[in-house]
Amino acid sequence: MKGFLIKTLINAVAIWVAAWIVNGIQLASGKADLGHKALTVVAVALVFGLVNFLIKPLVKLFSFPLFILTLGLITFVINALMLWLTSWAAGKLNLDFNVTGFVPALLGSLIISLVSWGLHLALDDD
Repeated sequence: MKGFLIKTLINAVAIWVAAWIVNGIQLASGKADLGHKALTVVAVALVFGLVNFLIKPLVKLFSFPLFILTLGLITFVINALMLWLTSWAAGKLNLDFNVTGFVPALLGSLIISLVSWGLHLALDDD
């Protein structure tokens, strides 16, 4: 349970950084207070984790020939699509998170991957 909580918080920080850096990713309106933004980013991180847990393995399975053909570069596209799908699901759940297009989703997924990788290195599993 502790590992799930830490991974969710790491994803929340990574999503927050991506929303701060990438122009096409909006996370809670500017007039929202810090508490509202924090709850929103944690809820979006939960949705992101659920999308990555349930849907991403199926997409990877069906796109296996593309992995071989592109030498794994299709991973960047799949990660961007998972972030875009998270944006869509967040909209359905009335969460204040929006990714406006594929390029912001691609840049955001790269930033989320780098930040979460760095935080996983910095924090032990224990």
